[in-house]
Amino acid sequence: MAHLRRDSRGEQTLSAFTFSVQTRWRLLCCGKMKQVEFTGKHEVRCDGCGQIAASYDTVSYGSIERGYRQLCSQCFNQDVAKLGGLDKFEHAKFTPVGLVDCDGEVHEFHFRTHLFGPGVALDAFELRDGEPSGYRFQIIGDPEDDLLVLLGRLIERIRRALSAKHLTSSEFGLQIADRVVRGRIEWDDAQDGHVPVLIIDGRQITWKDFGRMLMSFEGWQFQLNIRDKSEEF
Repeated sequence: MAHLRRDSRGEQTLSAFTFSVQTRWRLLCCGKMKQVEFTGKHEVRCDGCGQIAASYDTVSYGSIERGYRQLCSQCFNQDVAKLGGLDKFEHAKFTPVGLVDCDGEVHEFHFRTHLFGPGVALDAFELRDGEPSGYRFQIIGDPEDDLLVLLGRLIERIRRALSAKHLTSSEFGLQIADRVVRGRIEWDDAQDGHVPVLIIDGRQITWKDFGRMLMSFEGWQFQLNIRDKSEEF
C-alpha cells in the first residue's frame, strides 16, 4: 500500500505520470496481472473468467430475457468495450492507496473501474468488513482518457475532501463544526429505509443524531443542495 501525504501533493501527482512505458503498460494491461484470491466471506466467482472476485468488484450483468451473469469488473468492462466498439480501452486495476486526513489519520482507498455507455467511472472507497463504506468518491471520464490521469485527478479530489472536517467532538457529543456540512445519503437497514443514514467525515451519522446537531441552530435558515456522487462541491 502506498502512503501519499498532503504536504507532498505536487510531487506525488507528477510522479504518477512519469512511469516508464513498460510500467504503464503493466498497469493498464490487467490481463497480464496475477488474479487475487479472496478468502473472506464477501466473494463471488466470476461467470466470465472463473476467478474469485470481491463482491464489491462484481456486476450482475444481463437481462430478464437472457438471464444474468455475475462478472468481475475486468470481464464486465471487456464486454461493454466490445459492444461499444471501444477497441483501445484497457481495463486498469489499481492497488490501494493510503491518504492522510487533516487529523493525521490514514485512510486506505480501493479503486474500481466501470465502463458505462459513453463514459468510464472510477470509484474510490474505504472497506469495512469487506464492503465499501466510509469515504467514497467517484470521477467520470471519457473511455479514451488515460486512466492514470483520471486516477490522479481523483486522488487530488480525495485530498481536498480529507483536508477538512465538518463535525467536531464536544462535551455534548458530535456537533457541526461550521455552517456547512457535506456528506452522503445512504440506506439505513435499522430504519428499513424510512429515513436515511448520513456519511459525514467518513463516519455513519444517524438521522436522529444529525437532527440533534441541527438543534444548535434552532431558528436559523438553511439551504439543501443535492449533487450526483461524481460531482465535487
